[in-house]
Amino acid sequence: MVERTESESRKLLGRLRDAMAQEGAGQARLDKITNLIADSMGTEVCSIYLFRDENTLELCATEGLKPEAVHETRLKLGEGLVGRVARTGKIVNAADAPSAPGFRFMPETGEEIYSSFLGVPIQRLGEKLGVLVVQSKTAREFSSDEVYALEVVAMVLAEMTELGVFVGEGAALSARHQQPVMLRGTTGQEGTAVGHVWLHEPRVVVTNPIAEDPHRESVRLTEAVDQLRGSVDEMLTNVGGDKDQLDVLEAYRMFANSKGWMRRMEEDIARGLSAEAAVEKEQSTARARLSQVNDSYLRERLHDLDDLSNRLLRILTGQGNHTGAEMPADPVLIARNIGPAELLDYGRSLRGIVLEEGSVGSHAAIVARALAIPLVIHAGRITNEALNGDHIMVDGDQGIVHLRPDDTVVAAFRDKIAMQAEAQERYASIRDLPATTLCGKTIDLHMNAGLMADLPSLESSGAEGVGLFRTELQFLVRNQMPKRSELSALYTRVLDAARGKRVVFRTLDIGSDKVLPYMKPNDEPNPALGWRAIRVGLDKPGVLRMQLQALIRAANGRPLAIMFPFIAQYEEYAAAKAELDKALTREKKLGHPIPEKVEVGTMLETPSLAFATRSFYDEVEFLSIGGNDLKQFFFAADRENERVRRRYDTLNVSFLSFLERIVERCETSNTALSFCGEDAGRPIEALCLTAIGLRSLSMRPASIGPVKSLLRRTDLDALRKVIADARHRGMQSVREPVMEFLRSQG
Repeated sequence: MVERTESESRKLLGRLRDAMAQEGAGQARLDKITNLIADSMGTEVCSIYLFRDENTLELCATEGLKPEAVHETRLKLGEGLVGRVARTGKIVNAADAPSAPGFRFMPETGEEIYSSFLGVPIQRLGEKLGVLVVQSKTAREFSSDEVYALEVVAMVLAEMTELGVFVGEGAALSARHQQPVMLRGTTGQEGTAVGHVWLHEPRVVVTNPIAEDPHRESVRLTEAVDQLRGSVDEMLTNVGGDKDQLDVLEAYRMFANSKGWMRRMEEDIARGLSAEAAVEKEQSTARARLSQVNDSYLRERLHDLDDLSNRLLRILTGQGNHTGAEMPADPVLIARNIGPAELLDYGRSLRGIVLEEGSVGSHAAIVARALAIPLVIHAGRITNEALNGDHIMVDGDQGIVHLRPDDTVVAAFRDKIAMQAEAQERYASIRDLPATTLCGKTIDLHMNAGLMADLPSLESSGAEGVGLFRTELQFLVRNQMPKRSELSALYTRVLDAARGKRVVFRTLDIGSDKVLPYMKPNDEPNPALGWRAIRVGLDKPGVLRMQLQALIRAANGRPLAIMFPFIAQYEEYAAAKAELDKALTREKKLGHPIPEKVEVGTMLETPSLAFATRSFYDEVEFLSIGGNDLKQFFFAADRENERVRRRYDTLNVSFLSFLERIVERCETSNTALSFCGEDAGRPIEALCLTAIGLRSLSMRPASIGPVKSLLRRTDLDALRKVIADARHRGMQSVREPVMEFLRSQG
C-alpha cells in the first residue's frame, strides 16, 4: 500500500511539473492542478483556498464544486473547517464533515453532497499561504499515506507560489515580492529612513521542488548532510573552551546526526520531492511548531534546527552566504534578529534596520540607538516578504515599514522627511543657545552615548555634556572579557573627545536583557527584577574593580564622574562607593595620577530608592532618574511586553506626583538631579518633567534640538499651573490639558 501511494505521489508530482512547464495564465494553472489532484487521489472534489489578506481566505480554484463559487466564496480565519486549518496550521481529516466541530455550510459551492473532508495547510517556512482540500461523497477517513501525499503536494504549491507560477493574465494570485506591503512593528529607535533592502541572511530560493530521479536526490542529500556534519565538527574543534558556544554546537551536531530528521527527508524524496524541497518541508514543520511552543528551551532547539536547515539548503543550492549581490548605497538591513557585534560590523553605513524579532532592550536596539539608526522590531514576515534591492521606507517613530511603497506613500513619506529636514535647520540655528524658557529658567540638556562614534554629536547637537555613557557596549560586542588596558584606552579617548565637557560614566549594567556572550546565562523567571547591574558588580567585584581602575587611569588627573546603576538601597551604594575608594587608594599607592575631582552618583531606577533615608540623599552627590526602568516598576508593566508597556502614560498624575517627591527630596538635600531615558527626549514629556522641577535632562543627541526648541517657546510657570489644575480636577493624565495649553500658545 505504501509503495503504491509513493508511486502515485511521484506520478502526481511529475504531472504537476509537466503542467507547470506549459504556457498558461495563473488561473488556468490552478484549475489544472485541482483537476490533477482530484483525479490522482480518486476524489470528486479538490479545492485551493488562498489568503486574500491576513484574515480572509478565498476559494481560488476548484474541481467538483460549483465553478461560479470561485473568487466569490470567502471565509474568515477560523471560520468553517477550511478556516480552522488556516488558523491552526493543522490537518483536518473528517469522515463526516457536516458533523465535525466548526463545520460551516456554504450553499453557493454545492458541497452539501460531500461527506469526507481532508484539508492541509499550504505554508512555506511558517508563512501561511492557504489551504488545500479534497472531498468525496463516500464517508471515509483518509489514510495516513493519502494525508502525507496531500501534504507533499501542498508544500510544492507553496514553492510554486513563491516562484510566481500562478501569476499572469486572469491570475488568481498577485505576483509575490512585487506588490506594496505595509508591516506594523514596534519602535526600537526613532527616526525615518529611505533606502533599499539588504538581507542579513540572503534568501535561499528553491527552484526545483519536484525531482525526476529520487535516487539522485537521495545521494545529493546524503552528500550535503555529510558536508554539514563535517563543518559542525570543525566548528566544535575550533571553538575552544567556551562552554556556551560548545552547548549550541553540540545541539547542532545532535540534529545533524538525527536519524529521524534524515529518515523524514528521505521519505519526502521518495514521494517525489527534490532534496532542497525535502529539507524545506521539514524546516516548515519546525517553524510551524516554533510558533506554538512556549517552552524557552524547546524554542531554542527549534531555532537550532531552523538554522541548521538553512545551512543545509545553502550547501544544496550552492547559494552560500554570499550570493554575489552588492550592498546598495543606501542599505536598510533586514534580519530575523542580529547580535551587537554583527551590527557594529555594518556601522553607520546603514540607513535603517528592520527585525522580525528583537526587543526594545536588546543588544541590537542598544547599538542602533548608539549609532542613531532608525530601528523597527517585531516586523512579522519581513524576511519572507523582502528581497535584496527592494525599495523600503522605515518609520521608526510609528514602528511602520513600507516595502515596495506605491507613489502615494512615497510622496507622503517625502513630505514627512522634508518637514523633518526643515525642523533640523531650525534646531541647528539654536544649537549654541541655552535652553532658557519664557519664564527665565535654564535647563541643562545632555546626551546619552555608548560608543566612540557617538562623541561627534556632542558638538553637532549642542549638548552640554554626556549625561550617560553606557559602558556595557564594549563588553557586549566582544567574545571575551576586555582587558583593563583596553578599557582605559577607550575611556581616555572618550574624555579626550569630550574636550572638557562633563561625561558621566555608568558602571557595567548587565543582566536582565543584556547578557554577555561569554557569561553563563542566568535562567531567572523575571530577569528585570533579578541578578543585574550593581548586584552583579558587588557579587563579582573583580570586574567592578577593573572597570573603576580603568576609569581612574583614563581620567589621568582630570575630573571624573561615576554613576552606579540599579541601586535599590543605601547599603548597595555604600558598598559600591567603598570599592571606588579602595581603587583610588590603590592607584595613588601605585603612583598613578588621581582625578582632581571625583563625583559619585547613582541611577534612581527603583521606587525603593525614592524613599531612602535622608543620610543617603545627603551623601550621594548626584542622582539620575532612569525613567525606563523606574516607570516599568512603578506601573508593574514589563517594558518588553507589548501587551502592557503602552498602557501606562508618563504623564499620569500619580507618576508625576512621585517624581515631584524625588525633586523635593533632592532640593532639600541639595543633591543634583537629572532625568535620563526615552521620555527625556520626547518634547511634551520633557516640558512636563521640567515644569515639575527637573533642571537637567539626558537624551539621544537627535532629541536635543526638538526639546530645546519647545522649551525656549514655553512658560514653565504657566504649564505647572495647568498640571496642578489637572491634578486638582482628579484627572488621570495631564496630557490632554497640556496639549490644549500648548495649542493655545500657538
